[in-house]
Amino acid sequence: MEYNLNTRLNGSMIVTSELHHNKLVMQDKSLYKFIWVRSGMITIEIDHIPMRLVADEVIALLPLHHLSFIAVEGEYQALLFNSNFYCIFSHENDVSCSGFLFNGSSHIILLKLTPLQTEKLQSVFGEFVDECQLKDYLQEEMLRILLERFIIICTRIARESSAVTKENDKSFDVVRQFYVLVNTHFKEKKQVQDYADLLFRSPKTISNLFSEYGLPSPLRVIHERIAGEAKRLLLYTNKSAKEVGGILGFEDIAAFSRFFKKVVGESISDYRKKSKDE
Repeated sequence: MEYNLNTRLNGSMIVTSELHHNKLVMQDKSLYKFIWVRSGMITIEIDHIPMRLVADEVIALLPLHHLSFIAVEGEYQALLFNSNFYCIFSHENDVSCSGFLFNGSSHIILLKLTPLQTEKLQSVFGEFVDECQLKDYLQEEMLRILLERFIIICTRIARESSAVTKENDKSFDVVRQFYVLVNTHFKEKKQVQDYADLLFRSPKTISNLFSEYGLPSPLRVIHERIAGEAKRLLLYTNKSAKEVGGILGFEDIAAFSRFFKKVVGESISDYRKKSKDE
């Protein structure tokens, strides 16, 4: 099953169970993606990192994530959209998913659905499929509303899995804002102090909040965001290591090389060679 809606303002929304066969859509670098395994198992690579998903597991990907399918041994649904159809940043107060559900790291949040959560998501998705069959002037807005509901449910599930409650909601919002700021400024700001200043918090307070939710340290989040972008540029462009380092705000190739080796665990040349061989 595949449905594709293109709006007059270049908005795009796609529902498909055959994404792995659609090279044109796979190559579109403007699409946010939800992948929901309904039965069996699929094996994918995100930014060259293998990931196996089984029934009732969901992931959310940014347009910058490089997705490829290795094996499809079951059924899945993919829900894709671009910012012209639904902008998660302009709807930030409604869905609160940027920097959390959608983040620039290669370490993707994996949602493991309970039977009740599956039922809730299926209810919205069923309405989605039904609405795709209708052809009237209200369809576009109705699909946008249903997409927002889908995102909100997934965000709630992710928050539950991270033990976010009504009592600690405000403190967790600081964590989420930290991720948003890192996604925005990682090329020029590389210290926790930089982001603590933007959040009007101390670095210690930020670190304590991350520890409270069982998340990697703030510095690790910054480093992984930079390393994730470095890997994408090294793997999927023809830019030299020196050019990549310059894009990411490193003063020289030596500084970039030291950072990459420390965070990734291997040299730039070894990483590029190994990835090409694979």
